[in-house]
Amino acid sequence: MSGAGNSSIPFAWELVRSRRKTLCIEITRDARVLVRAPLRQSEGSILRFLRERQDWVLTHLRRRQAALAARPEPTAEEEAALRARAKAELPPLAARWAGKMGVSYTGISITGARTRFGSCSPKNRLCFSFRLMRYPQKAVEYVVVHELAHILVKNHSPAFYAQVERFLPDWRERQALLRE
Repeated sequence: MSGAGNSSIPFAWELVRSRRKTLCIEITRDARVLVRAPLRQSEGSILRFLRERQDWVLTHLRRRQAALAARPEPTAEEEAALRARAKAELPPLAARWAGKMGVSYTGISITGARTRFGSCSPKNRLCFSFRLMRYPQKAVEYVVVHELAHILVKNHSPAFYAQVERFLPDWRERQALLRE
């Protein structure tokens, strides 16, 4: 069953049945609406569930569509160019900030991660998404400093943010650039 032909629900949706116990609605990365349901859930109760939550779905669907429109997936050529920029610019930037912060890392990887711009492994290996290169330089520096600060403090406690603030007093403004 899917919602393409159901006029009482104002959006298209797909049904995924599995051995779960509850109903849930998921807005996917590509702005599709998935309804996950138990194997024996009745169609009537699924439709009721959707109708009761249609305002929530429409709000989140519009947000996801707006986000996709604002930052569409890069073409293969754009991705190659962003990866090349990341490989050229991020290692020297990380080295410079590591020197200022008095830390050292074990290596840098450039990834295609969609949900995080950077990470720092327990062994102090840094990973950065090539997608970070679509943002202003101040935002890129914030991510680099953020990940290097994890070498000093492995969590997001007040002590961690104190380290970030020590090196980037305007980190909140820089972080906000990543949300635009």
